[in-house]
Amino acid sequence: MAIKRGGKYVLLGIFALLSVLLGVGVGSVSLSPAQIITALAGGGEESVRSLVLSFRLPRVALAFLTGAALSVGGCVMQSALNNPLASPFGLGVSAGAGLGATAVMISGVTGALGAFLLPAAGFAGGLLTVLLALALARVFDSRLSGVTVVLTGMVISLFFSAIMDLASAMNPEYAQRIGLWQMGSFSARGWRGPAVLGPVLLVCLGFFMLRARELDILTFGDEQAQAMGVDPRRIKRSLIAVVAVLTGSAVAFSGIIGFIDLVAPHVARRIFGAGHGRSIPAGAVLGGSFMVLCDLASRTIASPREIPVGAVTALLGAPFFLYVFFRGRGR
Repeated sequence: MAIKRGGKYVLLGIFALLSVLLGVGVGSVSLSPAQIITALAGGGEESVRSLVLSFRLPRVALAFLTGAALSVGGCVMQSALNNPLASPFGLGVSAGAGLGATAVMISGVTGALGAFLLPAAGFAGGLLTVLLALALARVFDSRLSGVTVVLTGMVISLFFSAIMDLASAMNPEYAQRIGLWQMGSFSARGWRGPAVLGPVLLVCLGFFMLRARELDILTFGDEQAQAMGVDPRRIKRSLIAVVAVLTGSAVAFSGIIGFIDLVAPHVARRIFGAGHGRSIPAGAVLGGSFMVLCDLASRTIASPREIPVGAVTALLGAPFFLYVFFRGRGR
């Protein structure tokens, strides 16, 4: 029996709530939902309140917002470039952010930004990488076709990753820190990440929702979009630029995390339909919930040691990538 759309949204909300409760409640010290709610209301033991409000809840909030941001970016990229394998990760945003952060790490630069210097460097690196990818893609293809943009982004991503590996090898004292950044982590981030990423996500999400009709039209191809009154080149540039801002902001606080921006949009479209008015917000909730569960797995599977969350998402996402690729070839 098919579930109606309203029922799907209810199930999605329950899934998100359960993932957050699991993320906050499961760990070296297990907490019941009642203890979590009491702590959020300002009651209960001081140690429990501190654990929930100062450690676990900020981590879960950052994981959820990061997953939501990457999922929204992936959904928009796949439609803007009309390529089911397109994603901000593949476009080089993550690699550029990682290179910017690596440059700050090994240079030892400090500035007025303080704790925000590393995220700011990551954000700037991600944004500049997208601008570089678009500029190079325009040289070879003025129409900015999806294949050209994706291939250009992949080449830049591989090149920047090689530079990071070289920097790590030449600066062994920073190798572990660079390696952790390349694999992603939400540990010891505090509330500053959610405080910055939350408003950025809301603004970018609002922009994409206003462009939902154009995104729907772009899925039919550039020629059809132009016939329907949409300028593909102009809208692609603006969409990709906002995706770069959103993804760069997410990666700046968490490090490089892949495959969420590929998996969650496909699942959202399969369940809620291809219309972007539904798939974008649904993908945000799915991506955020999935990221919380991946982070939970990363800190509990090998407890007390922590596995980089990027390794968990890659283990789950790589087979899905192959499935989408070969499914597309079969068609």
